[in-house]
Parts: sequence; structure tokens; C-alpha cells
Amino acid sequence: MKDLVSILDGNTFLVSDTRGDVEPSLDFPTGLFSFDTRHLSTWLLTLDGERLHALSVDTAESFRTRFFLVPGEPTHYLDAKVSVIRSRAIGGSFEEELTLLNHSGEEAEFVVRLDMAADFADLFEIKHVRSKQGHTTATVGDNELRLAYRREGFHRETVITTTSPAHVEVSGMTYRIRVAPRGEWTTRLHVSTVVYGARGEDVRANLPQYGGSRDPGAIRAEQDDLVARAPKLGCDCQPLAGAYRQSLNDLAALRYESITLGVRLVAAGLPWFMTLFGRDSIITSLQLLPFLPELISPTIMMLAGLQGHRIDDFRDEEPGKILHELRYGETAGFEEQPHSPYYGSADSTPLFVILLDEYERWTGDDRLVRALEAQARAALAWIDTYGDLLGTGYLWYQTRNPDTGLQNQCWKDSWDAISYRDGRLPGFPRATCELQGYAYDAKVRGARMARTIWGDPAYADRLEREAAELKMRFNRDFWIPEREYYALALDADGRQVDALTSNIGHLLWSGIVDESRAGRIAEHLLGPRLYSGWGVRTLADDQGRYNPVGYHVGTVWPFDNSIIAWGLWRYGFRREAGQICDAMLAASRFFGGRLPEAFAGYERSLTDYPVEYPTACSPQAWSAGTPLLLLRVMLGLEPQGEHLVIDPAVPEGMGRVELLDIPGRWGHVDALGRSRTPHDHPRG
Repeated sequence: MKDLVSILDGNTFLVSDTRGDVEPSLDFPTGLFSFDTRHLSTWLLTLDGERLHALSVDTAESFRTRFFLVPGEPTHYLDAKVSVIRSRAIGGSFEEELTLLNHSGEEAEFVVRLDMAADFADLFEIKHVRSKQGHTTATVGDNELRLAYRREGFHRETVITTTSPAHVEVSGMTYRIRVAPRGEWTTRLHVSTVVYGARGEDVRANLPQYGGSRDPGAIRAEQDDLVARAPKLGCDCQPLAGAYRQSLNDLAALRYESITLGVRLVAAGLPWFMTLFGRDSIITSLQLLPFLPELISPTIMMLAGLQGHRIDDFRDEEPGKILHELRYGETAGFEEQPHSPYYGSADSTPLFVILLDEYERWTGDDRLVRALEAQARAALAWIDTYGDLLGTGYLWYQTRNPDTGLQNQCWKDSWDAISYRDGRLPGFPRATCELQGYAYDAKVRGARMARTIWGDPAYADRLEREAAELKMRFNRDFWIPEREYYALALDADGRQVDALTSNIGHLLWSGIVDESRAGRIAEHLLGPRLYSGWGVRTLADDQGRYNPVGYHVGTVWPFDNSIIAWGLWRYGFRREAGQICDAMLAASRFFGGRLPEAFAGYERSLTDYPVEYPTACSPQAWSAGTPLLLLRVMLGLEPQGEHLVIDPAVPEGMGRVELLDIPGRWGHVDALGRSRTPHDHPRG
């Protein structure tokens, strides 16, 4: 996304090139999108038939931007007689103000043209090109262009109006203008995206975020209010300060109003994932919990409300299972994709139990835990029934839907992410190692909730016994003695899928690793095969499928590293956890403080900067949450009953780190940490 510019407000966002133009592209989804449908596929400005070029782009705010443009190729010797400013904002709808400035001493005539089109493509149709099944119409009115799409009951519209007289055609609007010497001309364009329901009404009309245009000042105030409620960070480390500020701003921008339940949620990431995801939303919530805990309960309730209750092969749905992804577009509506919702992840369900427990430990909100007891029990039951496909006591996955279901249903869900050391791919079902860690942690946490909140000590005893048995079994079957690390997975025959991956760091976070083996795992994670200098790679560089720019086979994922740092901290490896924190924050400087979804796994000594992954989502929620979790790790924040334990271990050279007004069941407390000299660092 390096050469693209995006603005967003909730689930409505626009992605353009650096001139502000939108053209259909197979490389990346440019356009105006709302709830998984592209409402503008062409938005192209010309002046006297000529494309414009950007002198500068102002992208300081997430919901509005300005482009400063001139005709012709920009050079150091350019002496433009005319320039154009495109000021745009998104607030429920999209608005653009065009201002043309005549810099000459003579009156001049200009032809300003905006080509416009809406293909109403579903996001899945952009990823996998296919022809539309419905019918598109265009209606020309007085300074208005109305573009509509219908396919049976699926109805979307894009309505474009202009404040200045224009010649309106089905392909766009043309302005023939005269501008005085040193004068200017301005028009304002308003673009409404309409999502019609079964009764012919705009289903978003009663949602505050979509009930018409929102004033940019109101959006700014809302985002500022959210950021102001977070703990205040004071530190000597500028990368940390910048990343913290950017993360809070991005998480505020990614909030959207659910079209179904009317609650505010955090979308997973722009542009592909502007919706609720089980795994992403849960991990983001875990990262965010010590900072803005009030944002978490809507996500928990939404996931609980959409919990699986039947067997549906098409959607990979099973009783007790937590969803993977919820979509609102045409392909989901007509069941060409199973995302209404889709349940194809094996980790969302144990992670749901983990989040519910962690939420109560931080907030003391036992009412929510009591209210969702049935859902939590159903999730725990799923682990031992539908999740244990082979009856071996492990959590396995294999899609019920071979046509459109996901093959890999762990967080590394691309087709080639799970492999043997030599690069071969195992068959299905598969039991990846981190899934067993999540299942173990879910049982331990479920036992705590059963004993202290649900009043069921017998159930708690059973869960604790099952967790202990799982830990013993796992350390027997997944450990590779000759290599001294845990296998990535077991294949259907119970053989070890022996690739060395970052997944072993998630095992530390879950607590399933035997204490005697934790040191060796830490050494692998920070060793030269996995650790690039900027972070832990998803796959070690000597494995058969390693590719430093492969999506899950060699790139560095910030969220992954935040979980690994948390796991190292849990087992007492404070210096190693700090090393990852320091590397992530150093990398963030090269991305303007905004960590992307992923970046390349090249050695730090080879590039001296983290190399961008070309199609990484940015902003992405669990990447935005990464600096927050790193702060928790560096300050050693851990709830214990009604108190917050603070045990800082700030990496060398980072100086002072001070976090004020940390919210929780204890009220608000402050935490302060300072760098230690090398010999003072505890190793565990």
C-alpha cells in the first residue's frame, strides 16, 4: 500500500492512488467501499483532458486528506499556471471538494472532468475475478448521478451530487468554467452509499455512524475522546511514543457500527478485513484490554451471540464453535461464499474462553462471565467433541466444505503455511501445536471461572485434570528430541510435522511448555534461523518453504511477535522478551509508527531497514495492538486478584517508561520502569 492513500470511517473507506484517483485494479482494491461492496470503482480527475500529478498529499488524519495537484509531469523547474486541491473526507458518506486556482494574470477557461463508475464488486469478487450476476443502472438527474445495482433482493446504490452546475452523463460529470485572474473555482461533491434491506429501506439509517454525513469535527472529537481515555504514556523512547499514539489513533479509526446488532466493534484491518473476525478480534481485544477495557465487552457479546448452534458443512459451523469471519456482501448473501458468518477457524473457540477469563481478571466484570456461562461451556465442549476429529485428545481441523472452505484453519491460514521441514505439505486433518496450547489455556481458565464465578467445583476439577493430561500428552507427542523444539503439527497419522516456526512462541504464552524445555524454545526464537533482527520470522530460514516475502512462510508479523514476547515474559525470559519489544519498536520507525500486517523476513544486517510486504493491510487491528501488548510486557503488568502487579524490565537504552491511569478492577494505577544495565537484566 506504499503508493496508495486511504481514508476510513468505520466500515466505509476509500483507497486511491497518490493523485486521489480511483481506477479498477487487479493488483489492489482501490475504490469506495461500504460493508464489503465497492460503491465507486472509477473516480478519475482530468483538467483539459490531462491527468494531474501530486506535489504533496496531507494524510495526517484517518478520515480526511488533501491532494495538491498540478497538470503535467512535476519537475524541479515546473512553473504551473494552475493547480488543483482535492480535499476529501469520509463520515458515513464520502465528500470531496475540488478547488481550482488560476495562478496567471489572465482570465482562463478550463474543462474539469470527473469520470465516475460503480461496479458494485464484492470484495471476494475483486480477489477472485468473476462476472456480476445482477443488473447495474445509471440515472442522470439535475447535478446528480445515481448508480444502482440489483440482484433479486440484493440492492445497493451510489448517489453522487455536485454543488456547481455540471454536464452529467452516465460516465461522469464535466464542468466548463472560466476563472478570473488569480481567482479560484470550487465545487463540492457528495457521494452516498445506500445499503437497502428487504423492505426497501436503508438498513443503516438508524445507526449513528451511518445515518447521514458526519461532520469531520465530530469524528475527530470522537476519536480524540477515545484516545484521551487511554492511559497516558511518558517515555524517553520516541519510537515507543510514536507507535503508542499511532496505535490508539488507528484502533479508534477502525471502530465501526455493526449493521446487525448496532454495537461498536473494531474491524480487523484495511482494506481486506473491515469486519468482525473471531481470531483477530479476540487477539486485538487481549492486546487492548489493559488500555481501553470498555471496548472489549461488545466484541465478546457479538461473538457469543453468533456462536455456532448446528452442523452446517457449507459454513464449517458446529455447535459451540466461534465464528471466523462475518461478511455482508453479495457473495455471502447468495451463499457463493460461506461468510454469513463463516466458522472456519479452529482457534477462535478456545481463544474466546481465554478472552472471557482475561477480561474478568482485569475488569472484575463477573456479570458478563455469569451471563455467558452457557456459551463458554459450549466452547469448551466443542474442543473435546467436534474439535477432536480423531478422538486423540488433540484439537484438529479439516474443512467440511472442500469447495470454498479454508484449508488451514489456524492463524497461518494460507495454503502452504503448514509444512514439514523439507517443504512437503501434510494431509488433513492437521493438529497444529499452538491450537493445543490454546486448548490447554482455555481449560485452565475455564476451571478458574467455574470455581470462582459459576460455583461448579466439580467441573473445575474436571477441566484442570484434562488440562494436566493434555500438557503431559503434548510434551510427549510434539517434542522433537533430536532438534529440541516442538513440531509445528501432527499429521493425520500422528507423525510430527517438523518445521521450525514462530508457533512455538505461542506455546510459551499458553503455558503448555514444560519448564525444563522453555529455555531451549527461547533460544530457538532468538536464534539466527528464526530471528531476523527485526523480529521472529514465521518460518525459520533453513526450512524447505522459507521465503522472506512469503505470507506465512518467512515474513515477520508484529502481532505474532507481541504474543511471543508475552510468552517469553510468562516463563521469566525478560531480556529476550525485551529484545523483541525493542526490535518491533525500532521497525515501527520505518513505517511512520504504524506497524503493518507483516513485513519481509530479511536479515537486519542485509537491509538496515524492514522491507515492506507489498499487500500488507495497514492499518490492521492486531498490528495496531502490538505496541500496547509490548508495553504490558515491558512494564510487567499482571492482574492478581484486586491488585495489579507491576514488575518492569525495560530494554537497555530505552530509558524511562511511565504509564499513568491504567484502568482495571483496582481503579486506576500508575506504572514506571527504567532501563537496566546489562548485568541487571533477569533471564529467568
